[in-house]
Amino acid sequence: MQAQQGVITLGQSTQTLTLTDTGTDINGNSTGTVTWSDCSYNGTETTCNLSGPFTGFGPGGTGTGTWDFQLIYPGNGPSPVMATIPPGSGTFNLSLQSGSALFTFNESNGTTIKFQDVSDQLNFVEGLTSCTGNPPNCTVAGVAGTPGATITGPLSGTFNPNPQIQDAITAGDYGGGFTPVAPGTWMEIYGLNLAFTSGGWGNGFNGNNAPTQVAGTSVTVGGKPAFVSYVSPQQVDAQVPSDVATGTQQVVLTTTVGGTSNSYSIPVNVTEPGLDAPPQFKFNNKQYAVALFPNNVYVLPPGKFAGVQSKRAVPGDTIVLYGIGFGTTTPNNPAGVIVQDQNTLTNSLAVSIGGLSAQVTYDGLAPQLIGVYQFNVVVPNVPASDTTPLVVTLGGTPVAQTLYLFIGN
Repeated sequence: MQAQQGVITLGQSTQTLTLTDTGTDINGNSTGTVTWSDCSYNGTETTCNLSGPFTGFGPGGTGTGTWDFQLIYPGNGPSPVMATIPPGSGTFNLSLQSGSALFTFNESNGTTIKFQDVSDQLNFVEGLTSCTGNPPNCTVAGVAGTPGATITGPLSGTFNPNPQIQDAITAGDYGGGFTPVAPGTWMEIYGLNLAFTSGGWGNGFNGNNAPTQVAGTSVTVGGKPAFVSYVSPQQVDAQVPSDVATGTQQVVLTTTVGGTSNSYSIPVNVTEPGLDAPPQFKFNNKQYAVALFPNNVYVLPPGKFAGVQSKRAVPGDTIVLYGIGFGTTTPNNPAGVIVQDQNTLTNSLAVSIGGLSAQVTYDGLAPQLIGVYQFNVVVPNVPASDTTPLVVTLGGTPVAQTLYLFIGN
């Protein structure tokens, strides 16, 4: 028995592995053809399938038939499996580089053989121990110690997991995730195959400039490069470029492995404001804004979150609110650059708490952050209430959120 030498990492953009047998049974009919199909990702795990006919080998060594090989592994992206053929050997080895994978073999007689392997190498031995009769009745060597299973034939194919955008919204913590975006705002992109790892922009900055690619994933909005802060197979967070045109624009995502996604249409408005108000700040069916004191203590009842310092605000306190999508500032601060100095919103901003006008001592992009607005507000003389309404108005139009604050006395 001879086998051609080769090394392949399954799950890359293209791979070819040929396994050749020469005269391994008495009739010399031990070759077969195998196809590695395109892998699919369902949002949780990746499934890849091999299938094809065999001759001479098979379950119990019986003549001809078909078999299928399925590989399932968690997440998306390149397979954790490495395949090798030692030179001059009849052994085809699969080994896991990391993580875990489920190997399933379905043979033509209906037998299903499964292996759950974390770190050990699986050996697929193409050996024959004996062949008698015509047609031959062969006893074949085992797969990972399982009698009656074998793999033969050429192996080739492609794995091309193209990214697919299914939704794109303004960052969900700032208003619940509405569809329109604005220049300079933060957006979330959802879909499949959006990245082949998970992680943030880390040290990918060039001075004060944010990266436009993280772990091989990049995004354009209206043909302009966005600034990518976080990637994962199912979600990518990015800042919309400042110079994107208003109106309906196309969002396109590209990965170095999977190529270019579909174009996803999204409306772009001049402003699309939202205050930081995540689901964790919803209490008794009322949504509260994230508000902090200048010393970073939260405006919440004491002990609302374990280990988090908090207290109610009282009249005269200055509290800090955060938002996105509030438009341009003076001086101008383009997207993708860490804000260095204080600035002021171009559009007028007004805040009311408990129905009373509140003094705004700062309204602009937050220094040392990117694309996040900061509003310093003095609590007016309102009565104590844990359901005190908060209303923010931009350019005469109230922000489309129903929000509350915890106010004490």
